[in-house]
Amino acid sequence: MTEFKFRKVAVLGAGVMGAQIAAHLINVRVPVVLFDLAAKEGNKNGIVSQAVERLKKLRPAPLAVVDEAALIQQANYDEHLPLLSECDLIIEAIAERMDWKIDLYERIAPHIAPHAIVASNTSGLSMNQLADVLPQAIRPRFCGVHFFNPPRAMHYLELIPTRETRADVMDTVETFATTVLGKGVVRAFDTPNFIGNRIGFAALLIGMVEADKFGFSPDLVDDLTGKKLARSGSATYRTMDVVGLDTAMHVIKTMDDQLPKDPFHAIYQLPSSMADLIAKGQLGQKSGAGYFKKVGRDILRYDAAKGDYVPGGLKASDVVSQILKMPASQRLDALRTSTDTQAKYLWAILRDIFHYSAVHLAEVAPCARDIDFAMRWGFGWKQGPFELWQEAGWQKVANWIKEDIDAKLTLCDEPLPAWVFDGRNGVHLPEGSWSAQSGSYLPQSALPVYQRQYFRENVLGGAALDPKKTGQTIYEDEAIRLWTLDEPVLIASLKTKVHALSRVAVHGLHKAIDEAENGGYQGLVIWAPDALFSAGFDLKTVMELCASQGAAAVEKDLADLQRLSLRLRYALVPTVAAVHGKALGGGCEIALYCARRVMALESAMGLVEFNVGVIPAGGGLTYLARRAAEKAGSGHGLGTEPFILPVFDQVMAAQTSGSALDAVKLGYALHSDIVVPHKDELLYVAIQQARAMSASGYRPPLQQPFPVGGTGLQKVLQQRLQAWRQAEKCTEYDEVIGQSLARVLSGGDVAAGTVVTEADLIALERQEFIRLLGNEKTLQRIEGMLNTGKAVRN
Repeated sequence: MTEFKFRKVAVLGAGVMGAQIAAHLINVRVPVVLFDLAAKEGNKNGIVSQAVERLKKLRPAPLAVVDEAALIQQANYDEHLPLLSECDLIIEAIAERMDWKIDLYERIAPHIAPHAIVASNTSGLSMNQLADVLPQAIRPRFCGVHFFNPPRAMHYLELIPTRETRADVMDTVETFATTVLGKGVVRAFDTPNFIGNRIGFAALLIGMVEADKFGFSPDLVDDLTGKKLARSGSATYRTMDVVGLDTAMHVIKTMDDQLPKDPFHAIYQLPSSMADLIAKGQLGQKSGAGYFKKVGRDILRYDAAKGDYVPGGLKASDVVSQILKMPASQRLDALRTSTDTQAKYLWAILRDIFHYSAVHLAEVAPCARDIDFAMRWGFGWKQGPFELWQEAGWQKVANWIKEDIDAKLTLCDEPLPAWVFDGRNGVHLPEGSWSAQSGSYLPQSALPVYQRQYFRENVLGGAALDPKKTGQTIYEDEAIRLWTLDEPVLIASLKTKVHALSRVAVHGLHKAIDEAENGGYQGLVIWAPDALFSAGFDLKTVMELCASQGAAAVEKDLADLQRLSLRLRYALVPTVAAVHGKALGGGCEIALYCARRVMALESAMGLVEFNVGVIPAGGGLTYLARRAAEKAGSGHGLGTEPFILPVFDQVMAAQTSGSALDAVKLGYALHSDIVVPHKDELLYVAIQQARAMSASGYRPPLQQPFPVGGTGLQKVLQQRLQAWRQAEKCTEYDEVIGQSLARVLSGGDVAAGTVVTEADLIALERQEFIRLLGNEKTLQRIEGMLNTGKAVRN
């Protein structure tokens, strides 16, 4: 069963979650059929059809490529239930009504293939109760698969077995969810709201309950409990708005109804402010107003006492801001002992979530690691509650919590479990994380799929490899590290800020090619351990050189970058760009010139130099012009216009891809390139690609000249610029930059069909780049970007 492949998946229910789950299956190239009720009028697939249309407008985008909504097969329960027999996995995602789910299960049971796995995306209903209505033959193949919303963006996924779920079924689904769906999987017990929503909503409610005690407003609470506290920027009340206040109400009600004996039951009450907002139809982000409401450029916050919106903007005190910058070993003590009311509030909410997590660990999670992962992956915390507690000093903090329990300062008087005080220094050790249920430390899953993650995520105190130190270092300086793992493939990892292509970094990549070609390696992989491939050419150095020596002083560094691009393309070993996160400007260009790109699904690639007043000049425009000629397939260059126009628009707009799949559509990657759903598998796949290419007798492409559109195409592009200028879609200086862009993409001042080499066009790139760099307005744009991170339109 562990080798089982999911060829096709069915999703039952085309609501908000079901449709987005179907969309993500398309993102990861799994054929999917989306079911819902038959429409009473017109097209019987009307309900599903409308849901698919809505996917195109949702933000964040559920689809990696919007046009691929059409790939979702549409179906209804009246006509298409036999299609279920073709599906290897069936995910039920209808509304949280036990009676509706039971009716649906009875209806689909006769059509489920004997091998198929059935899963429910319920967020809180009992999996065992749902299993009880299924035929006995299906129950061993039934489990819970709880996606967090939105399914594409949220890394967290919970698997919940029933009493009868086979172990191999759980392993199969975990493997699929990890490597195909790209998720961080946690196995949860069948308890109300499982792990993520149980602990996460407890943390949110704790924040709100304590806020009421202290008399704090939503805007102040969110400033205190967001990024300053190393949590999600949506913090507390904004998170409720994003979730939807009606959805939050159902989660809270589940805990209120199903956990009557919970010592923390008092917090499972709908806050009166939330009840007021729901009654007014102000449900949060989806309705345009909740705890916060945007009016023009202003963000108003809800004042429960007035029942209306008032100006917000309250911020953390200087005292708290300073405390939160302290080392972990001092931070909690400073919050606890401070006389500042905001500091006291933060100590209270941290103490309460530590207390809550310890009391409920045995009930809700196999081990402490699962709770910490749930809060990191599901709620955007940098560290989970047990990690925070352990980092601050386990026994010290435990005694503080006990003191507050004894002093009746906590939300309930339930004592901490005995295991908290058994002399331990924490719950996470290199050998595993504490299981309160089994009384032992549990290691991470040993499923074979995790061998694909060279640097698997772990918790503070766990056995985690440091990608900056692991392996054998071949060469290292301040800008780059060249190193290997067990495979004979050289890895180059940039170390500069935002992995900028500084002079030293470019020199290091040249050295990497030399080493890979002459050192007996099977390939070269360019990879970074964090979610940023490269932000491009080193703008700070560009500004310094321009200020001290003039624009011409940059030419040598630029020529070295261009030479690097060509060397990556024509290296004697396969070069692989392992892209995750942003690959911008020069970073995108070096990826373009590698023999192959292996990209994490969530990758943003683009030539964004327009934002700093120059054109791409690391070979990017030459690449686009060559690809246009290849697509046109003619020897005279006259057919390139349809392929040049869209990339001209992209570069003028500094457009980046919304995903790796979108990068293919935009021309920044090839259909033969590899998209990896799970970011932690990226290096593994990149190395395997390099080795496979080497084993296949890799040779670099032959250098071939290609035809360009010449002055005719240049005139078309200039007319396009003039039309934009007349329509006030671009500034006068935008047009100047666009003219340089047009000149390079058309091949310069030559006749249509003129055959040029890559070297010819790269020289033209460099010439136009240096010319623009000599303009004060370009320097203003670069300076603005360096100072503010935003584009200046002068």
